Amino acid sequence: MTPLDAVSSVPEMPWWRNGYVWLLISGPALVVVAGLTTAYIAVTHPDRLVAEDYYRRGLEINKTLARERDAAAERAMLPALQGRNHAVTPPSTR
Repeated sequence: MTPLDAVSSVPEMPWWRNGYVWLLISGPALVVVAGLTTAYIAVTHPDRLVAEDYYRRGLEINKTLARERDAAAERAMLPALQGRNHAVTPPSTR
């Protein structure tokens, strides 16, 4: 008996009995199931519409934030401004 005959005498298993086949099939199958689940969620739960005046609202928000930022910066500079004003004030003659 040659080594080639020994290999061919091993009974062949059906493909579905081999674990590596299922390991290879499970990856793409899992991706397909995840894609179908994502599509289902996207179709059954549509996004809400954006407000019709979203641009105007955004501009108002930006103006409000800019005002708040400017007011905070002014409050932070107040001690420096007072010191500067005091430095340029002429000395009193009392």
